Amino acid sequence: MESWVSLLAADPKPWLLASDEPAARWITLTQLLGRSADDPQVVGARAAVLEDPLTRELIGRLPDWEVDNEVSGHSSPKFAPNLLNLLADMGLQGGDDPRVDAVLQQMLRHQDAAGRFAAYSRSGHGNTGRLPEPVWGTTLCDTHAITDVLVRFGLGADERTRSALRCMAEDRIATAQGEAWPCIPHSVTGFRGPGRKADFCPMVTVEALRAFAWLPDSVRPPGLHASARTALRAWRVRSEEKPYMMGHGYQFKVIKWPAFWYNIFWMLDTLGRYPELWSEPGAAPEDRQALAEMCACLIAYNFNGDGQVVPQSCYKGFEAFSFGQKKQPSPFATATLAAVLARFDALTEEIRAVDIRRLGSSKGGTGVPLPPRA
Repeated sequence: MESWVSLLAADPKPWLLASDEPAARWITLTQLLGRSADDPQVVGARAAVLEDPLTRELIGRLPDWEVDNEVSGHSSPKFAPNLLNLLADMGLQGGDDPRVDAVLQQMLRHQDAAGRFAAYSRSGHGNTGRLPEPVWGTTLCDTHAITDVLVRFGLGADERTRSALRCMAEDRIATAQGEAWPCIPHSVTGFRGPGRKADFCPMVTVEALRAFAWLPDSVRPPGLHASARTALRAWRVRSEEKPYMMGHGYQFKVIKWPAFWYNIFWMLDTLGRYPELWSEPGAAPEDRQALAEMCACLIAYNFNGDGQVVPQSCYKGFEAFSFGQKKQPSPFATATLAAVLARFDALTEEIRAVDIRRLGSSKGGTGVPLPPRA
């Protein structure tokens, strides 16, 4: 049995495999059991995802990227990259549905002169007042999120995506916290996100690291490990430094479903794709400890006494999905978080040693201690 399973009150895999939720079965087979894409059970689970009426309902929510793109912000469940990321998490790929492919092609058509992908908006996603007419413009929250989903859906080799990735690498700077990505002003409205100009932005840094993580090591830009350490530093110094509007307290630790924005899941799901942070001979002890603490909090604040996840916070409009209600365990949420923990299997004993009740923290509760070793 994998070591990480011993951190939960019970092994969730048998329950997940018996679930009637095809996306949960697909995640379990591919990310927890390591089955290949051509495994008959994997093929069957993915086919069931594509046939699921709830999957089709999600696809139907995708906006016309060039016309119907008015959203309240980048954390909105209506923001097309968020819906596309959710569909990818459920097992969708490029070529599976023409409506998905159409939105991706629309995204590819709009870039600024430097190569950053743009979004169509009246507000520039900021409190600058509505413009008389929508404009195509970009912030790093736009281009990073768009590039992320384009790579996930198999369009990383497209020259337009490659251009955005090159620009992404060039936009990384030496911030006050370390090598990372800052907020840059909206290209039309001039609105700049919260925080000091010299500071790194936790969200766009995590988005950039996610986008590069889908690529083979051979084509990733150098120095990403340093940027991942900068992202991780935000957790280590959370009691002394709080990035504006992006703290690390209760709302960071308890996942709001579906997971669209900066929280402990996005951090661990992203940093878990950079194993040099904890598994290489030169891994820094303080990074290993920070990752172990976050994994312990992920368990304590989200898993119940049966090794399952009952959503505690949900966006409105997803009540028909297991992750959109707060009364029953969600197979999808459980499989998603278990897949994150599985990446940190080598840290199991360090995770177990964390006493979350003694962690210094920004505001927000204490969680539930991990179960003892069986």
